[in-house]
Amino acid sequence: MQPATRLNFTLKYSMPIPVFFFEEDIAFKPTKKTALRQWINQTIIAEGCTLSEVNYIFCSDAYLIGLNQQFLDHDTYTDIITFDNSEIKGSITGDIFISIDRIRENAQTFGVEMAHELRRVMIHGVLHLLGYKDKTKKDKTLMTQKEDFYLALW
Repeated sequence: MQPATRLNFTLKYSMPIPVFFFEEDIAFKPTKKTALRQWINQTIIAEGCTLSEVNYIFCSDAYLIGLNQQFLDHDTYTDIITFDNSEIKGSITGDIFISIDRIRENAQTFGVEMAHELRRVMIHGVLHLLGYKDKTKKDKTLMTQKEDFYLALW
């Protein structure tokens, strides 16, 4: 009688990256969702934080200007509004609303692919959640440098 052979295997279990994609008043689904999630998570880790949850909500200009008026008292179109819901320092939680209308127009204006412009705006929102601002010239310069850096890692 042969001795029992021991099975040797490793269970590989990993939690899904908590980056979610939703749509409001438009039909839009980003491509390469897994790669986007990994890229966003790696950006957050590189900045010394952890990802708790980030929700991207894709919408129209009309929807986003309504949020802009309601929550920020601004009556202008924008490509993105970021709501930081983080309760623990260094643990990133937020909702990022992105106007697909603005993304399309900006891509055409800047002569880039829509997917590239979408990634730029997506990482811009993450950088806001990480504490970067863009109200002053100095802040905008740093924000653009960070965007360019992380876009190059895509």
